[in-house]
Amino acid sequence: PWRHRSKRSITVLAAGQGKRMKSRLPKALHRVCGKELVRYPVDLLHESGIERVVVVVSPSNQEQVRSVLADTVEYVVQPQPLGTGDALGCCAQLLGNGGERDHHLLVMGSDSPLVTRESVERLVDGRETRQMAILTGSGASLHDLGRIVRRAGIVQEIVEAADTDAPLDAATELNAGVYCFESRWLWQAIGRVAAGPATERYLTTLASIAANDSVTVETVPVTDATELWGVNNRVQLAEVEAAQRQRIREHWMIQGVTLTDPQSVFIDAGVNIGMDTSILPNTMLLGHSDIGENCEIGPSSVVRDSRVGDNCRVTASVLEESTMEEGADIGPFSHLRPGAYLETGVHLGNFVEVKESRIAAGSMMGHFGYVGDASIGANVNIGAGMVTCNYDGVDKHRTVIEDGAFIGCDTMLVAPVTVGRAAKTGAGAVVIADVPSARLAVGVPAKIVPPTNKTG
Repeated sequence: PWRHRSKRSITVLAAGQGKRMKSRLPKALHRVCGKELVRYPVDLLHESGIERVVVVVSPSNQEQVRSVLADTVEYVVQPQPLGTGDALGCCAQLLGNGGERDHHLLVMGSDSPLVTRESVERLVDGRETRQMAILTGSGASLHDLGRIVRRAGIVQEIVEAADTDAPLDAATELNAGVYCFESRWLWQAIGRVAAGPATERYLTTLASIAANDSVTVETVPVTDATELWGVNNRVQLAEVEAAQRQRIREHWMIQGVTLTDPQSVFIDAGVNIGMDTSILPNTMLLGHSDIGENCEIGPSSVVRDSRVGDNCRVTASVLEESTMEEGADIGPFSHLRPGAYLETGVHLGNFVEVKESRIAAGSMMGHFGYVGDASIGANVNIGAGMVTCNYDGVDKHRTVIEDGAFIGCDTMLVAPVTVGRAAKTGAGAVVIADVPSARLAVGVPAKIVPPTNKTG
């Protein structure tokens, strides 16, 4: 755990326009593994126990960023896009001059989602005597990162990549864009950051100010070179996504999940998977899905924002905002649309679509059909080709099938309609009126077959 957390505040710089993204969406809100870029540093810091996080936004993106982070952070608006130094200076009133003077301040960008908690904690912990510390690394392909310049081993400045044509090799020390400052020094130094030719004030200038003040700038190397990767365009976004997906896959395999072909499996950052579950090739687990233990998902399945209980099977099927309780199975080639809920032991075979419906324990629908806006009881058998006709051209209507009913092949249930407990429909029936319990409906339109009188 981080020491003296109460003396630390965190600033996340998310006001950049991201022009190279060529997008109407702010760069901070582009997603990596289903998660907005700005949420990576914010979540990392919250998971580390840091309660005070300040996010710098621009007038043009503040509402969109607020819609993602809500009230989990504090906000500061940078009125004009005048660089990272200006963005941090906008926080002085809240965190420095006239406000609370935190002992140390951690500053991160919102476009480097691969920075790890371990590296940030090493940067922050044990730096009580330093006015400035920087997370650094090296990589011969990282041409858009600033270079650390030393003389006699002491950091003198950070040269922006655009301001140098010096060759970059594997030994070049690079700036990862994550800083830890002693607050008292920072707030008096930030005002001395001069504007460059483009009128922007850069945070990296603080390194040369520190050197002129005879302040030692400490560098802390990252644990993994990929942590330096940032996002400035769509190419880098794809590269960062690939690296993060590999991290996620490795995490779940170490936690006891089997991926038979890891490279073909996509797992979002918000997904949770139980041990002894197998994820088969060409499968995507997206959003905030929760997969239980001892499941088999795939091949070629998509699970988005859904909950799958223990001992379930999803074969070549799609789940969206739906739920499968323990022991349920579906597929191949079936689709649970938003609001679908399968209770324990429900079986859906091939080419079945379910929307806004709950199917109770033990019921089964083995072959192609549609269940929409319906409540289906326990131990119901639904024959091939059954369709709930839930839409009359204006409104949606509900269908109710009670426990133990038997629905014949090609039955059309014209909602609103109820099929009673243990009732049956004949093959091809078009049911336009309620079927009483334990009775049989046949024909077009369906009629109730009179009970057989038995004498003995």
